[in-house]
Amino acid sequence: MRSILRAADERPDPDGRVAVDGQSLVTAIETTTEAGRVPIIAEVKPTSPTTDGTRTDDPLTLAREMVAGGATALSVLTEPEHFGGSTASLERIRETVDVPVVRKDFVRSEAQLDAVAADAVLLIVRFVEDLPHLVEAARDRGMEPLVEAHSSDELAEALDAGADLVGINNRDLSRLEVDLATFEAVAPSAPDDVTLVAESGIATPDDVHRMREAGADALLVGSAIMAGDVRERTRELVAA
Repeated sequence: MRSILRAADERPDPDGRVAVDGQSLVTAIETTTEAGRVPIIAEVKPTSPTTDGTRTDDPLTLAREMVAGGATALSVLTEPEHFGGSTASLERIRETVDVPVVRKDFVRSEAQLDAVAADAVLLIVRFVEDLPHLVEAARDRGMEPLVEAHSSDELAEALDAGADLVGINNRDLSRLEVDLATFEAVAPSAPDDVTLVAESGIATPDDVHRMREAGADALLVGSAIMAGDVRERTRELVAA
């Protein structure tokens, strides 16, 4: 994890400032729920330190297949060194699909928000020094901040920073271990008006049921979808 954060800190700051007239991820989640389907945020993740191999398909093709499978939104990795992502892939995808696109990266400073326009951007509590500032800076640019926590203390930090869209990561990023009980333990501390996204470790319809019963409004799924036919795997989870 240190090498990932070091790489993020060493990337040059982008020129200019983005301004986004984007789609609301929260609204998309609510619309999907009202239609009787499970809101799945499918992740375009070519590779990862926690998975074997690399998916070499065109990211835009993968994104289209995920949307065809019923994904409510897409999460697109833009971290290049360890996850094979790119801002160019996110731009191409966002120009093509009709669902909200979340930028997933290790954003540590305000300047890094300007690397690419997205409908929402991930902010990880444990890796950010001034979370309230970054939450406000993302909103000022028109992006919804999806603030990620792993513990009850981190959830409290997210709420204190004004987050109303919170991801609870079942993966402990310090040890890379996954436990679905994490969401079940942390979620009850969230107010009812906060939109909760369960992240990591969700691979089967049973996992979907478990997270939904624990209070997940949506689920972010990467590896389990990328490991096979992305359209069919997305469809299976959406129908769960």
